Amino acid sequence: MFDALNPVQLDAVRCTDGPLLILSGAGSGKTRVITHRIAHLIREKGVSASRIMALTFTNKAAGEMKERVEKLLGGAMRSMWIGTFHAISARILRREGHWIGYERDFVIYDTSDQLTVIREAMSNLMISEDRCPPKSARSRISYAKNGYVDPEAFLSSGSGPFAEDVAKIYRAYQQIMRARNAMDFDDLLVNVVALFQQHAGVLETYQDRFHYLLVDEYQDTNHLQYMLTKLLAARRRNLCVVGDDDQSIYQWRGADITNILNFERDYPEAKVIRLEQNYRSTQTILKAAAAVVKHNRTRKEKNLWTENDAGKSISVLQGVDERDEARQALSAIEKERAEGRRGFGDFALLYRTNAQSRALEDELRNAGIPYVIIGGLRFYQRREIKDVLAYLKLVANPRDTLSLRRIVNVPKRGIGDATMLKVQDFAIEKKIGLYDALSRAEEIVGLSNAMAGKLKTFHQGINAFREQKTERSVDQLAQEIVAGVGYIEDLQKDRSDESQTRVENVRELLLAIEEFVERSEDASLEAFLSEVSLFTDIDTWDERQDVVTLMTLHSAKGLEFPVVFITGLEEGLFPIIRTDGESDLEEERRLFYVGITRARQRLYLCYALQRRRWGSPGYEAPPSRFLQEIPKELLEYESASSDDDRPFQSRSGRTQNALQRRKARKEKQGIAPSVEK
Repeated sequence: MFDALNPVQLDAVRCTDGPLLILSGAGSGKTRVITHRIAHLIREKGVSASRIMALTFTNKAAGEMKERVEKLLGGAMRSMWIGTFHAISARILRREGHWIGYERDFVIYDTSDQLTVIREAMSNLMISEDRCPPKSARSRISYAKNGYVDPEAFLSSGSGPFAEDVAKIYRAYQQIMRARNAMDFDDLLVNVVALFQQHAGVLETYQDRFHYLLVDEYQDTNHLQYMLTKLLAARRRNLCVVGDDDQSIYQWRGADITNILNFERDYPEAKVIRLEQNYRSTQTILKAAAAVVKHNRTRKEKNLWTENDAGKSISVLQGVDERDEARQALSAIEKERAEGRRGFGDFALLYRTNAQSRALEDELRNAGIPYVIIGGLRFYQRREIKDVLAYLKLVANPRDTLSLRRIVNVPKRGIGDATMLKVQDFAIEKKIGLYDALSRAEEIVGLSNAMAGKLKTFHQGINAFREQKTERSVDQLAQEIVAGVGYIEDLQKDRSDESQTRVENVRELLLAIEEFVERSEDASLEAFLSEVSLFTDIDTWDERQDVVTLMTLHSAKGLEFPVVFITGLEEGLFPIIRTDGESDLEEERRLFYVGITRARQRLYLCYALQRRRWGSPGYEAPPSRFLQEIPKELLEYESASSDDDRPFQSRSGRTQNALQRRKARKEKQGIAPSVEK
């Protein structure tokens, strides 16, 4: 079972008792170590699978981990808890949430649902969106929760009108969520930590159950995740954390790099093992990555090495503007395909901000090259999918007024906003929930008998589905709901291609629910809704597709490709202009390190002399300082748009020549040139 491990990896696998920090460099086989460690605990140490908990950051990572362990042991490991922090927290709260006032059927609101509730709270408080943009409020509230700061503490710690508005919105938002038996993603972590802190007996139950705790990507943990880990591991201290401080890139959403840097302070008896052999990249790529990240001061020393070949030099592509940059990247892709046996699926185009994808997408479409963009409209965010999920959510939790409002007239039943406003007023007057008010529709002033009948029919239909919930599996229930409300038939009335696609999406959802039932230990409706709520687009990405992949550098973490392009390497864009202070700059450098180490065989670094952004027709910036941190002997400069390949020559020469040619082309096409500064 251990033949595939090197001596250091084997040491990490066999070190099972007490706290252990595995510093895992990029491409050093950390997943192999984690899965073999779990298999070793079960097969060699005789530990029951039900005594092990493994925490990850993505469903994709959790699924891969479970699949590998089952392959090693030759059987299903349903009793082992492997999942994301959020999924494990939801699972605990389904069982124990009643201790802190939540019912088992609580719903999980996604980011769009959150914005709806925030706008409702703002309306109740008479705070305008101009005064406090809802997305800004949501971001501040999320950051506060990840720091374990409640509304009252937030109010006392802030200053100024905006902070006061957010504090009021935060309080009102939480009240609405409580009333609806709903949680957002951050609440899952806040509430499980609160549960364990307030109810020692519940915490002891889970400390007694789980003898071994493993945490992947520990460098990305925020304060809440750090607290949860510490609480669960406090009794037995058999905690193994795996991570790489050089890949800590989520400070902007609350990740705290000091969690991994201070692990030995938190656990003085901890053993530290460094995985430094890289199995992914060429020597050239690895040397470049090491040279860059060594400019950071806040890090643990590591010396990555590889037995792989030196490989080719890193190519640097310079474009006149962002479109020229994109064309050069596409030209390099075609050249790579012509020279070797590469498919489109071997290539990834990475960028610092989502806005950069437009020029790349345009050129890919023009060239007829197939591509997929990670971060586009997710499957579970599509209208028809959210409609069906809203039915399931309402069946699970009638207090979910957000789902009720979404589907009360889907398919169309002639129940409009004016009618629902009357229902809402009646519910407030009678101090009952919106769903319960539907059953008393005949009492509502101003409603016709026909309209009251429609509302009661809808209510009775949902009640009928609720009765079936305990008798039917979740896939059967979903099929009966879709058929019972005539959802597909309604879509088919419109014979357009778009409607047909929506029908196919609904059928795909029903298939996904069937697959969930087949593979899950807990195949309840609530468990399915929890899993779906926590999906990300990375979880549904299929690496077997023969298409070029476009994604942000943040999204690329944990992935690898034979050929990688990092685009937009200009000062102000990467590192980004809002970088403030040494800490932010070091995070940007770590992000560049992550991008470099996604590449297995070939790496292209791209920048433009001029880029349209922030409303400017031609913003000029020098090449990124990060390029200059790579030893020159590792780089090879290519430039299809300039007569001179020297990258850091003064713009009075090479750059101005390229810009003048661009201006001349515009004049020839009859386009008035912009004023060049």
